[in-house]
Amino acid sequence: MLTSSVIIRGVIGIALTALPLMTPSVNLINVPEGDEIVFEIPVREEAMRTLKVTVTAYSSTPDQTDSTPFITANGQHVRDGIIAANFLPFGTRVRFPELYGDKVFTVEDRMHPRFSKRADIWMETRQEAVHFGLKRGVTLEVLPKARALALGE
Repeated sequence: MLTSSVIIRGVIGIALTALPLMTPSVNLINVPEGDEIVFEIPVREEAMRTLKVTVTAYSSTPDQTDSTPFITANGQHVRDGIIAANFLPFGTRVRFPELYGDKVFTVEDRMHPRFSKRADIWMETRQEAVHFGLKRGVTLEVLPKARALALGE
């Protein structure tokens, strides 16, 4: 999920009601002049397109990958949030809202060519991947390319 920054400089006695998206546990009373408080506010990105796909899971074992099970087809080290998909370009960001809510995954790996419309989510253990199983008709949301936000944007 992207965030947007809000900067408050030298505010004295600001009411939390003026900042409805802020965490109420933050005390903004008596912020010294010249000091800054930066809040990261989650911004939900709208999907560019939505597809129904079959989703499976894999882990870093040679029988499920190749001779370099901890390196993706894009040359990255495996980590949480990586998926394999043959029908999307490397670097494409996606969500599976029915399964993971707003969590964003990135296409960094490929599958066997026979799986043209399938997404494969990397998991840390074989047990997790087996437990995940095969899920048909899952909504996949393709997100816009990530962009850097300038401070204060």
